[in-house]
Amino acid sequence: TWKWVIGPMFLYLCERLVRLWRSQQKVVITKVVIHPFKTIELQMMKKGFKMEVGQYIFVKCPAVSKLEWHPFTLTSAPEEDYFSIHVRIVGDWTEGLFNACGCDKQEFQEAWKLPKIAVDGPFGTASEDVFRYETVMLVGAGIGVTPFASVLKSVWYKYCHDATNLKLKKIYFYWLCRDTHAFEWFADLLQSLEAQMQERNNAEFLSYNIYLTGWDESQATHFVVHHDEEKDVITGLKQKTLYGRPNWENEFKTIAGQHPGSRIGVFLCGPEGLADTLNKQSISNSEADPRGVHFIFNKENF
Repeated sequence: TWKWVIGPMFLYLCERLVRLWRSQQKVVITKVVIHPFKTIELQMMKKGFKMEVGQYIFVKCPAVSKLEWHPFTLTSAPEEDYFSIHVRIVGDWTEGLFNACGCDKQEFQEAWKLPKIAVDGPFGTASEDVFRYETVMLVGAGIGVTPFASVLKSVWYKYCHDATNLKLKKIYFYWLCRDTHAFEWFADLLQSLEAQMQERNNAEFLSYNIYLTGWDESQATHFVVHHDEEKDVITGLKQKTLYGRPNWENEFKTIAGQHPGSRIGVFLCGPEGLADTLNKQSISNSEADPRGVHFIFNKENF
């Protein structure tokens, strides 16, 4: 037995030593932003830290717990001079971090009073492959929308820097959430991208659909009255919010018809049930002919 156990145990010990070494490296919190509905954004800097879009890190705050490490998706872009995470306050540890950062106080918090943070990572995910395709479908469900903040920011930086060398030409983005208020910071990001794309006369580069899955018919009917207004009354975006769940078969067929002969990347960050649905649709809507349209499915589950 020991011959089979000693190898994995040695690798595990090496991994723990690497994490211990990384946790000793200095991390500086440069900015704490309080977003609506108890969501905070931590902007940090660390010497030698390099990231790609959609990656995640493990975070430890000794002031809250000396042993607990928690994973968070990076919401900054590699082109920015800092890395950031968004933390929604939903439990004891996140509540402790919220208080340790002084977010429960009204007065301005001095930088030297902010807690020490240990960071392990970053670690890779499927979202890193988004720039390998000319056309992509990005599907974020609930908190799974966070990796695509990094993706969309990076796409915008690359687009502004040199759009001719950017292989990615079209993004179809789907955001499924029970309540948009919980992720109001992401709606602000979409508003900014929408305005900037229109200024550059390329509003068609990003197509997005927001689905509110937790609303009943009476709530939806109240807002349908305002459907003809220029901007959506819930998100402030030009794209109107939809209610219920997408008809994925229709969505895939429409996109396949608009991009014949293409390899289309499908990226999901969401629950396993939705992953099964998108995987089946990717297979059924891909053509047997190598010259036809093909949907390549990539997923991150939580």
